Amino acid sequence: MVSRLNFLGVIARVFMWVFLLCLAVVVLYPLLWMVVNGFKTNAELFDNPFALPVDWSFENYQKAWNRGVSDYLTTSVLVTLTSTIATVFVSAWAAYGLTRVNIPLNKTITAAILGGLMLAPTVALVPLVKMFQAMGLYNSFWALLILYTAFRVPFTTFLIRAYMLDLPREVDEAAEMDGCGRWTAFWRIILPMCKPIITSTVLLHILFAWNEYLFAMVLTSGSGVQTLPVGLTSLMSKHGTDFPVVFAGMAIAAFPMVLLFFFGQRYIVKGLADGVGK
Repeated sequence: MVSRLNFLGVIARVFMWVFLLCLAVVVLYPLLWMVVNGFKTNAELFDNPFALPVDWSFENYQKAWNRGVSDYLTTSVLVTLTSTIATVFVSAWAAYGLTRVNIPLNKTITAAILGGLMLAPTVALVPLVKMFQAMGLYNSFWALLILYTAFRVPFTTFLIRAYMLDLPREVDEAAEMDGCGRWTAFWRIILPMCKPIITSTVLLHILFAWNEYLFAMVLTSGSGVQTLPVGLTSLMSKHGTDFPVVFAGMAIAAFPMVLLFFFGQRYIVKGLADGVGK
């Protein structure tokens, strides 16, 4: 009986590893295919898109970089970093007020903030365009910063609030006895204790802001304010597209997020498990 259970356990483990290997191939192969095709010429690509390039030259990557990818990359980095800082700070401060401070209509305010999770951003697209045009913010960096922050605050607040609810109240009492004000207690005590969930929300927002396409496409039209997802479309041409250059630009855009995912996935899982999973 014991040997039979051990045999079934080995079979289950083998199937699990085979499944994970197949899943890894499905996920990684398109990325590798895109990177490899960035080294080909158009003729090589259309002749055999699955063959290795004859000459491993970085010429296509240089072309993509010089055709505006460097500017799009700079804009994406700037928008992503600033919106991440704004979103996490506002959300953490809001979560602190909702969990550690006795304020009137606490539950109503919480419900109103979390109600933002039910708002589909695409529904508000036309009114937002009209509003930003009237405010003079259309086709500007500030439009993306405001939108990325506003639409992610409810979700980020929800995650941080769930984590803060389980922090011991004795910490606040000890801080008050030591003469700490609200700001000092939040910045020096509560925020460091929320490091796991803060790290998770930072990584999640970076992934969102870096890959967001719809608002970046509608609200920007100049090359100086376009992000990578929108800017890469300018590499396409009606009169003939140099697809290896397009693949090279896509590889450059994907590289930072691939690194972020592989090095940050355990922090995302840990933060969410320690927070919402409690």
